[in-house]
Amino acid sequence: MKVKICVIVANYYPIISKLLLVGANKVLKKKGIKSYKIIKTKGTYEIPVIISKIIKKYDAFIALGCVIKGETPHFKFISSSTIDALMYLSIKNAKPIGNGIITSLNKKQALVRSNPKLKDKGGEAAIAALSVLKIRK
Repeated sequence: MKVKICVIVANYYPIISKLLLVGANKVLKKKGIKSYKIIKTKGTYEIPVIISKIIKKYDAFIALGCVIKGETPHFKFISSSTIDALMYLSIKNAKPIGNGIITSLNKKQALVRSNPKLKDKGGEAAIAALSVLKIRK
């Protein structure tokens, strides 16, 4: 089955983003997806906007990034609005969007959750998106 996949990576925390992308890449290759588009953006808040502009061009999306709690309520607003927007876009357009956006209390938690050898949130997001497309090899 030939599918068009787009991976959007927020690079606000470059080390974490790189780990998330490694995990997603590993799963996509394992599932036989050889070609897919990678789009990089500064932060997670921009991911839903990017997806909304290109949603008709792809069969599925994988959203990767990280939001770490700071000293203000900013964390809650960014996390909630981004994840709500991804769900809205997915339902409205009947397209899977694998959510690999980590929300953590500190950088140490984010590093564990993004690491493909530990929690592999990037790989989990790829699996989620592909499972909706019923891609199994």
